[in-house]
Amino acid sequence: MSTLIMIDQPPYGSWSGREALDMAFSLAAFDQPASLLFTGAGVTWLKRAQDTAGIAQKSVERNLSAAPIFGIEAILADRSACQKYGLDESSLITGVTLVDANGALLEQYDHTAFAG
Repeated sequence: MSTLIMIDQPPYGSWSGREALDMAFSLAAFDQPASLLFTGAGVTWLKRAQDTAGIAQKSVERNLSAAPIFGIEAILADRSACQKYGLDESSLITGVTLVDANGALLEQYDHTAFAG
């Protein structure tokens, strides 16, 4: 059984996205296939070289770069949301796959969880 965890909130200002990331890591730790899909403002999680000094929080880039080590199968970013937020493949962290977040994508997973 595979699970797709969708995050549509920006990485800072709310804990829901970080909780979703923890859930994905927990699933993967128990050999449950899990992938992450970032949509809407959630794609800003994936921006390379974030400067978080002004908000006194740690960058999420490190957490996401460790995802494959923990067994996360894929880090996906909605192509249209990336365009909306001015992100392209060169501005995203390593290992992100651009996709069209649509019904065909969701059908590839047995379960979906939404963190929003």
